[in-house]
Amino acid sequence: MATEGLDMRTAVGWAARDAGGHLSPYTYNLRKTGPEDVLVKVLYCGICHTDIHQARNHLGMSKYPMVPGHEVVGEVEEVGTEVTKYRAGDVVGIGLIVGCCRQCHPCKSNNEQYCNKKIWSYNDVYTDGKPTHGGFSSAMVVDQKFVVKIPPGLAPEQAAPLLCAGVTVYSPLKRFGLTSSGLRVRGAILGLGGVGHMGVMIAKAMGHHVTVISSSDRKRGEAMDHLGADAYLVSSDAAAMAAAADTLDYIIDTVPVHHALEPYISLLRLDGKLLIMGVIGQPMSFVSPMLMLGRKSIGGSFVGSVEETEETLAFFEAKGVTSQIEVVKMGYLNEALERLERNDVRYRFIVDVAGSNLDHTLSSETA
Repeated sequence: MATEGLDMRTAVGWAARDAGGHLSPYTYNLRKTGPEDVLVKVLYCGICHTDIHQARNHLGMSKYPMVPGHEVVGEVEEVGTEVTKYRAGDVVGIGLIVGCCRQCHPCKSNNEQYCNKKIWSYNDVYTDGKPTHGGFSSAMVVDQKFVVKIPPGLAPEQAAPLLCAGVTVYSPLKRFGLTSSGLRVRGAILGLGGVGHMGVMIAKAMGHHVTVISSSDRKRGEAMDHLGADAYLVSSDAAAMAAAADTLDYIIDTVPVHHALEPYISLLRLDGKLLIMGVIGQPMSFVSPMLMLGRKSIGGSFVGSVEETEETLAFFEAKGVTSQIEVVKMGYLNEALERLERNDVRYRFIVDVAGSNLDHTLSSETA
């Protein structure tokens, strides 16, 4: 069904009201559907560490009330009159970005996630002046450019974590030239959380020899028996770290808290790359000879483009790879966030939004 300028519609979400970060039911008006917009009924939404950072104002930029959630899978209900990519009934995904300037170099090179005027899927303001709200809600209105189709071979709850965690790993492997197949490529994943477990699965699916690096031996069985890692390295074991020096082509660093970099730089061989994925609000340091004497490099990468998100979804479908997820209802959301902060999840929480009867949790508050 094609529509334009629909009457204002109400969505039901779970919102944080202050930096305490506690989420509770909240009703608000969706923005009007423009000619290139898609109205999506949310089915599932993944939970990411970024949702904790934003809800609790860890980055000092949060605006309230805020409905988080940026790993969104839903069903198209209606489309604007100029929408050509989608139609009602399509199962689609929405990630962290819902707008960009379309004029800068990143935008014109299909790297819109690096646009200085990008619009976040929540905790931001859209071009019409209305605040953006994320996928912990019953519905979203999104420009078709920032919507991706979920391949038929992927279950919607499995697709959700690929829209952030999955593409966050896939993008740097592609951009830094690390997608060559074969065990001659030796990589490591530092930290075995939501993004880390994606890193192991993607690198293994590419045929790499994969080491998981963790601060303790606690996750060895999970890494090797459940995820298929080839090796496990405990970073506090000085002898094991010394034995592994100069052996890795790359390390994907997913740790979201401040940590030393030098122990991991020493693991890289000539031309090795340390790729930073975690959002950390403190300066990180190292001594320059550690890079210079091995022509090593430290790089950063942020999520991935719409194009790369489509590639990630197709990669998982083609390889038959599935994520390890725990599906919860919206009423469990605050407990899930607390467990995520304690790293007590294997490995990604997915909220069953459509199955959470949001219409029965309405609060008296309306935006």
